[in-house]
Amino acid sequence: MNETQIIDVGREAIFVALKIAGGPMLAALVVGIIISIFQALTQIQEQTLTFVPKIFVIFISVLLMMPFMLGTLETFVRSLADRIIAIQ
Repeated sequence: MNETQIIDVGREAIFVALKIAGGPMLAALVVGIIISIFQALTQIQEQTLTFVPKIFVIFISVLLMMPFMLGTLETFVRSLADRIIAIQ
């Protein structure tokens, strides 16, 4: 395996990690912005008001996106296994 192939595998791994984590992170970002606007309008500065809804939304989004996440990870692992087999 040469340097180009190693860099390619690393790039794919980073892209897969971003695809898997992107959905829940985007959901948490949207909820965080909504809560921040709500806090700015009502001047309620309670710290738990930001964490509890974000945790709930992240949990729900991970449950809903689990088939996509597992499919993406499975495809990546299979391509990695194919590359390992091709080395020998």
